[in-house]
Amino acid sequence: MGDKVSAKDAMIAAGVPTVPGSDGPLPEDEETALRIGREVGYPVIIKAAGGGGGRGMRVVHKEEDLIEAARQTRSEAGAWFGNPMVYLEKYLTNPRHVEVQVLSDGQGHAIHLGDRDCSLQRRHQKVLEEAPAPGLAENARQEVLARCVKACIDIGYRGAGTFEFLYENARFYFIEMNTRVQVEHLVSEMVTGIDIVKEMLSIAAGNPLSFTQDDVKMHGHSLECRINAEDPRTFIPSPGLVKHFHAPGGNGVRVDSHLYSGYKVPSNYDSLIGKLITWGATRDEAMARMCNALDEIVVDGIKTNIPLHRDLVRDEGFCEGGVNIHYLEQKLADQH
Repeated sequence: MGDKVSAKDAMIAAGVPTVPGSDGPLPEDEETALRIGREVGYPVIIKAAGGGGGRGMRVVHKEEDLIEAARQTRSEAGAWFGNPMVYLEKYLTNPRHVEVQVLSDGQGHAIHLGDRDCSLQRRHQKVLEEAPAPGLAENARQEVLARCVKACIDIGYRGAGTFEFLYENARFYFIEMNTRVQVEHLVSEMVTGIDIVKEMLSIAAGNPLSFTQDDVKMHGHSLECRINAEDPRTFIPSPGLVKHFHAPGGNGVRVDSHLYSGYKVPSNYDSLIGKLITWGATRDEAMARMCNALDEIVVDGIKTNIPLHRDLVRDEGFCEGGVNIHYLEQKLADQH
């Protein structure tokens, strides 16, 4: 599954619902491209087939802008990813980002570990995640979970993986499959009790899955805040010396980090320096524990986005659950 076009083809074949679009590379022939745009309906989004991390995509709101947007995205895709192929999809205006965690052994067995909501994003980068996704239509949820498991078996998938979807009006639309362990896999571990990395290594060693779907029991709710070394208002990276680090503790609180007092955050890498995870019997309990943990954590010497997270877990819209992928950027824009 080398790029996102072939991934989408595999999902269509497996019966996983996808976003309406070009169903393959967007043709360079202008008439054909314009016809596809009309059939899908505006707004549309043009994406680089080899893209990732929020790069290589352009939203087009009207037909007269399509050809130039496609040309620019092809040019950028060739320069950034070494692959100028682009594809076109319907641009959903009010979607949530919901994903399904799977484990599959390539020996005919696959399971899902439920879903996650990763809608709080900035520049297509996730900021705060939770499991399970709140307020989904239950029949749509169960159907998409089953189809993801079936797709893993159909394509002979081996390892841990994540099916990423946009969710709007009680419908799921597949966007991509992440064929690795993701930053936010921890919230799925907290609500299932299954160690995803351990199981992935076991599968890599040639063992069959240790669990059946009946063994997977969802319990409670989990949240994860990504702690980044960056200014919480301008988002400019903030490398440097961590003079003092104090990790929060208590029941239902987990910290995954390499930080310690005296650690120097380098400027060469991604700004993620830690993950703060809480679990609770209910979403409200997990949220209350996260509020306390964020108030307790100390990272002195550099700037971090901890103040942003303290604001988010007390934000009325987020606390209600089910915000869309534009919510955080709109909130930040309103504050400036």
